[in-house]
Amino acid sequence: MEDLAAVVLAAGKGTRMKSERAKVLHEIAGQPLLFYPLQAAKEAGCEKISVVIGHQGEEVEAALSEMQVDCVWQTEQLGTGHALLCAAEQLKGFSGDLLLLCGDVPLLSTATISQLVDRHRREKAAVTVLTASLDQPQGYGRIIRDGENVCRIVEEKDADDAQRALCEVNTGTYVFDADFVFSVLPRLGKENAQGEYYLTDVVAAAVTAGRKTRALCLADPDEALGINDRVQLAEASRLMRQRINRRLMLGGVSLIDPATTYVDVGVEIGSDSLLHPGVMISGATRIGHNCIIEMGVQIDSVQIGDRVHLKNGSVVEDSLIGDNCKVGPMAHLRPGTELLGDNKIGNYVETKKARFEEKSQASHLTYIGDAEVGKNVNFGCGTITCNYDGVNKHKTIIEDDVFVGSDTQFIAPVRIGRNSLIAAGSTITKDVPADSLALSRTPQKVIDGWRLKHPLKKK
Repeated sequence: MEDLAAVVLAAGKGTRMKSERAKVLHEIAGQPLLFYPLQAAKEAGCEKISVVIGHQGEEVEAALSEMQVDCVWQTEQLGTGHALLCAAEQLKGFSGDLLLLCGDVPLLSTATISQLVDRHRREKAAVTVLTASLDQPQGYGRIIRDGENVCRIVEEKDADDAQRALCEVNTGTYVFDADFVFSVLPRLGKENAQGEYYLTDVVAAAVTAGRKTRALCLADPDEALGINDRVQLAEASRLMRQRINRRLMLGGVSLIDPATTYVDVGVEIGSDSLLHPGVMISGATRIGHNCIIEMGVQIDSVQIGDRVHLKNGSVVEDSLIGDNCKVGPMAHLRPGTELLGDNKIGNYVETKKARFEEKSQASHLTYIGDAEVGKNVNFGCGTITCNYDGVNKHKTIIEDDVFVGSDTQFIAPVRIGRNSLIAAGSTITKDVPADSLALSRTPQKVIDGWRLKHPLKKK
């Protein structure tokens, strides 16, 4: 939208969180609380966004490094009115509409913000406040109306019994005429129970000045949920997951039990994929079409192709999985794993910085780390690439069409030529030429009748 700026308040400590971390840095669905109002403001078309920081401001500013917003400091916690005033210098010269958001209100939608701005502009108001009607309004400021006009907002600690009985409450989200609000903020008083400069007093100032004050009441009060403690954090997480899961299902993804499926914001999943209960998908993950993600699978920042089957209890991190792969059960693909397609990584197989070309497989009880694996390679059970000598990591290179027998150890650095056979039980310390058989075993020794001369002692 043209001539629309935003200020997001994020300076508070959040003492009820009982945390060493700033409240707005606590996460839901993989992102800090503060991410959500900032993203909504951007999507609503705000040309300039300022974030008021204070408690742990350096950490908050660092968390915003990729959000392209400006930070301003509130060094003293003197209330919401003072917090907005701290942004006045940064917004000097701006004379459009100013959106005020709270950094601890993550569920507010872009559609609601757009409706609020539209109402403010249509009514040519000085102040438009977003309100909600709650069955239990305790803790919120109450809206005092005269028809369409909002006369006052009374904080609960300053309200009388009649005012506390009102159910329409202030959500802490506003649109202001920027010129008007910055003209009245320096004149606000702090004669109230908190001894702070209340932003809500701007409404009374507008009424006194004969300016219009309006309200938009939320259709869904859950959007106004502010986070003050861990209980509310968990509730916001649940509501955010519901939104995410609903979007996925409407997009053609099947969830057996949405209540126990945990998908972070920003994850993309193709149609006709199926998620079992207990799945956790986070980070910059992209999953293709017709995939099956079984119970208890954890996925973090993974690119997954089409028709991939991840089986029970597998963990996959910072990896790439091509089309038609099968992983697990109980496999662990650590960062840097690349499966280029039609691969099988079976139960209790661990990989790390390992690249598998098409149709190579390790079916069970194997560790492949710091390795380049060609096409059509088969690893027998118990194979290990010994990649670390206590100081440095070394690479194992296995070319196409190699068959590796069970219980083989590759002492890196080592290269295995194409179409070779590594005999079971071998420890490979030297390069193996193409088309070769390599084996390394101590000759078996059998002593006839030894057991008869050395019987077990009976207990």
